[in-house]
Amino acid sequence: MTTSTHVTAPTQFLVANGVRYAYRRFGAATGTPLVFLQHFRGGLDNWDPLVTDGLAQGRPVILVNYAGVASSGSEPAQTVDGMADGIADFIKALALPAAADVLGFSIGGFVAQSLAHRYPSLVRKLVLVGTGPRGGTGPDDPRIFQTAANPVPVEEDFLFLFFSPSEKSQAAGRAFWQRRHKRQDLDPPSSVEAMKGQFAAITEWSAPRDDDFAYLKEITQPTLVVNGQTDIMVPAINAFTLQQHIPNAQLILYPDSGHGSQFQYPLQFVHQTALFLDPPAEPA
Repeated sequence: MTTSTHVTAPTQFLVANGVRYAYRRFGAATGTPLVFLQHFRGGLDNWDPLVTDGLAQGRPVILVNYAGVASSGSEPAQTVDGMADGIADFIKALALPAAADVLGFSIGGFVAQSLAHRYPSLVRKLVLVGTGPRGGTGPDDPRIFQTAANPVPVEEDFLFLFFSPSEKSQAAGRAFWQRRHKRQDLDPPSSVEAMKGQFAAITEWSAPRDDDFAYLKEITQPTLVVNGQTDIMVPAINAFTLQQHIPNAQLILYPDSGHGSQFQYPLQFVHQTALFLDPPAEPA
C-alpha cells in the first residue's frame, strides 16, 4: 500500500538538535526508507515526480530541506560536513527502525558521502548522482556559476545546466520542467544566504588537498554512482573516480545527457536504482 504522492504529500516539520527541518514523506508503508538530498539551492519541489513516485512504489521516500534552505529553519551550514551533521540529526530524530538508504544529487551527493563516511550506522546503501569526490574535477566554464547563481532560476537556466545541447536532451529537459511544477502548494525558494552558505561549502569541498580520495576507501556501503555523459557542472570523470575508489561501487553513465541525467531517463533510472536498492536473490 502506498500513501500520498510527490504532488499530494503534506509538508511536515521536525525539530532536530534545535533546527526545524521541512520534509515530506510518502510512498510504501514498508521497506527501507530512501532519503533524498537535493542539489545547490534546491528544495522539496526540485525533484522529478517520475523519480520520487517511481521509487516510492517499493519503499517510503523522504524529501528534506537542509538547515537554512527554503522552509527549513536556522542558518545554512558553511561546509559539507556541517550539512551532513544536520542531516544526521534529522535522520536520528525520525527514529527509523534501521539504517536508511540515501540518494544524494550534486551537492547532495557531497553531503551523502560525508554522512555515510562519518555516520556509517545511519546509512544502509548509497546512491550518488551527478556528484564527485572531495577535491574532484570542477567545471571550466565561468557561465556555469553565473547561471547557477541567478536570483530567480528560469527554465533556460535548467536546460543549460542540467541537460546536453542536443535536441533530444533539451526536449527531455522541457518535459522535466513541466513535471516538477505540477504541485500547487510549492515550497518557498531558497534565500540568498542559503546560496552563499552552499557556495562556501562547495568551495571548501572542492579545494585540492593531500590524499583527496583516501576517505572514499572507508565508505563501505554498497554504492550506485550515476552521471550524465556530458555533465558540465560535475564532469563525468568524477563519477569514474568515485566508482574506482569506493570499494563496493557500481557505475552508470547515461548517453547524451548532462547534470540531470536522472531527469532525462527517469523510468530507466528508477528501474536501475530500485534493482540496486532491493536486488532479487541470486540463483543458488
